[in-house]
Amino acid sequence: MSQLRHPTQIGCEEFRRNLALDRRGFLRVGAFGAGAFSLPQLLRHESMAAADVTKRQNSVILLWMRGGPSQHETWDPKPEAPQDYRGSFGAMRTSVPGIHICDLLPKSAAIMDKWSIIRSLAHGNAGHSAADQIVFTGYPPGPDPAVNVHPSIGSVVAKEFQHLDPELPSYVMIPKVVPGVGPAYLGNTFAAFETKADPANEGPFSLPDLSMEGGMTFDRLNTRSKLLSSLDTLRREVDAGGQLESMDKFQQKAFAMVTSEKARRAFDLDAEPRKVRERYGFMKPYVAPTPDRCGVPAWSQRMLLARRLVEAGVRLVTVDLRWWDTHVKGYETMRDGFLPRWDQAYSALIEDLDERGLLESTMVLAWGEFGRTPKVNKTGGRDHWGRVFSAAMAGGGIQGGRVVGESDSIGGEPKENIKTPQDVLATVYAHLGINVRKQYKDFGGRPFPILPDGKVIGELL
Repeated sequence: MSQLRHPTQIGCEEFRRNLALDRRGFLRVGAFGAGAFSLPQLLRHESMAAADVTKRQNSVILLWMRGGPSQHETWDPKPEAPQDYRGSFGAMRTSVPGIHICDLLPKSAAIMDKWSIIRSLAHGNAGHSAADQIVFTGYPPGPDPAVNVHPSIGSVVAKEFQHLDPELPSYVMIPKVVPGVGPAYLGNTFAAFETKADPANEGPFSLPDLSMEGGMTFDRLNTRSKLLSSLDTLRREVDAGGQLESMDKFQQKAFAMVTSEKARRAFDLDAEPRKVRERYGFMKPYVAPTPDRCGVPAWSQRMLLARRLVEAGVRLVTVDLRWWDTHVKGYETMRDGFLPRWDQAYSALIEDLDERGLLESTMVLAWGEFGRTPKVNKTGGRDHWGRVFSAAMAGGGIQGGRVVGESDSIGGEPKENIKTPQDVLATVYAHLGINVRKQYKDFGGRPFPILPDGKVIGELL
């Protein structure tokens, strides 16, 4: 069996433990039985596409590169470093003079004028879930690093904006929640809406976790027409049976979203032109050749769904793009797995947002929880490293073609202009118009600011 089928066999011990966690969906609709009902609310407002972009509310796409992408094999290749330290693939020129990135990212290099790099990020923590907490919340982890002590940025966004558009979730996770993204003391009302269904693979986009009354499931609906017809039938049956009256208001609202015309359009990912879907890519999963190495799911289409959702009005979408945990023969996994998929999908997303007039209102943040060790280990990989790492940012007022900060000659420590995850989060919150000094009370009634510290990264704006 492949590594992708055996999560207990890959990565470090903590990575395997977190991978095995089974997260439950937030929104449940009793009339349908068990199942997470979030994607039906992710409605594409077609009229917004033609609206004046100056009136559009600001939004964020967070591309979550969990596992810790190597700075050397992405955005800080260090071609002049000794062989055991430099990036495995050399450095290539970009469209912006003086900026070089990994040689296997040609599409990203060609649009360097549309995005920028931070090369001096640091927080010092080399634990997956502990670092997750830092970059999603701005606070240090608690006793159990897989459990949020403070709310994630997505839950804060939901707290601040959900009431403004009750028909559409403000905070969406594609496809499922991961450690660090929870609401903590804000409560489950502001947890992520999970799509559960995964648009990553080629073919019709179905919702296999949603079970309908009578045992029908979306994955049995092989055509779009059957899906739409079944939703009509379901609404009539529930209304006729009086079940809708017995639901509480929260369930009624969820049911209305699931069976609405807007939801039908949201389900229909296949309505995207074929050329657009191909532009993001239909690359098959990369299956690692040995159990001690990480594979790469076919996640390109998740980025396209994220674009659809911010276009519809979702304020923050987090896209799970794991597993960048390259301990063993990392150069092969990056070369054959991550980098070609990333380069195609990331460049497609930035250009797609730009062409649709969405890039100015949509900030795109791409990062993981930490970086990798400057020196290649004995197995040809790099290990966890929180002392310096890189991130990519675009849109939402971010000026393209810039590099903020610098790491040292081997990519092991910040050399100048050190930045923190709190600075990045402060920049994102500022784009959304959220005051980070605002306080929420925890379960014990103690007030905590949204961010404990951090400043907007003015060099990017």
